[in-house]
Amino acid sequence: MINWQILCIAGIIFLILEIFTPSMFFLNFALASFLTAIASLFITKIIFLTLIFFTLSFLSFVFLRPIILKRSKKETETGLNDKYIGKTAKVIEEISESKGVIAIYGERWEARSINKTNIPVGEEVKIIKNESIIMFVEKLNN
Repeated sequence: MINWQILCIAGIIFLILEIFTPSMFFLNFALASFLTAIASLFITKIIFLTLIFFTLSFLSFVFLRPIILKRSKKETETGLNDKYIGKTAKVIEEISESKGVIAIYGERWEARSINKTNIPVGEEVKIIKNESIIMFVEKLNN
């Protein structure tokens, strides 16, 4: 006979393992352990409890895990939008669609022309967007 305390301990162990893994993998087993612990108060045969545990684990993987992952997945922003996007920078190396460098706030950034035109050194540009560490710019109309 499986004692409900053993199943609760297993659930706690799975929760601790979940803390150290970012995959929402062990959370499914923890939930199944706790629900099987409740079922063990009414069912005493180990084969049925094992089937309940595996069935709940499977159902949790199939139905609950995608929902949890979807809700926990948030758009991560680099913070560049507030500080750089829409700001004016100075070209310090000629910018084309494949190379170039700008300076803003005393920092040096790789830059590319968003509209595929060459922008000479000394011009002022507006930062439109970024992809990783590359700023995409357009020439300011003077």
